[in-house]
Amino acid sequence: MTTPPPEQARAAVIDVDGTLVDSNYFHTVAWWEAFRQAGHKVATRDIHRLIGMSGGHLVERLIGPGHSEEHVSAISDAHATLFGTWHDRLQPVPGAADLLRALARRGWRVVLATSARGRDLKAMLGTIDADDAILATTDSDQVDAGKPAPDLVEAALREARVPPNRAHFVGDSVWDVVSAPARASTARPSSPAASAPPN
Repeated sequence: MTTPPPEQARAAVIDVDGTLVDSNYFHTVAWWEAFRQAGHKVATRDIHRLIGMSGGHLVERLIGPGHSEEHVSAISDAHATLFGTWHDRLQPVPGAADLLRALARRGWRVVLATSARGRDLKAMLGTIDADDAILATTDSDQVDAGKPAPDLVEAALREARVPPNRAHFVGDSVWDVVSAPARASTARPSSPAASAPPN
């Protein structure tokens, strides 16, 4: 593994859901059912457009403000329970583990930045199966606001100990791009294998 001097260190900050794990459609269906159980009729196409946004922001965008914290939490909890039923069926995006290991071999500091947490995050890390290549993981439990706020990516850059202009951020949704600092390079790959930065 190549270890560049600190002033030359580079970071690969990478989203998980939809980028490394093929989970977006599971999330879409889980949110749809969670809204239905709470008495809200929400189209799957509208949910799918917001996948990648943190749960709290997603719920408010789809049912509007003014609902009690308990109501919003109940929807989010239902989504988590429903999504959890698919943990054992999650699959990595082709090339995900190979990408992380290739970056680590080239001396990149690999940090994951994800809105997932707890059991969901554990399941997805197990699905990727490349812990040996990952320097750190930042999740929504560690920040005040999830995507599209920049908090997650900023926390990941602190873990990597590099400035934004030495980082390459990879995500699959517009919310990933919005959350990236202005000076960070961003990519929205069709597959992880297509997003590997140059040497």
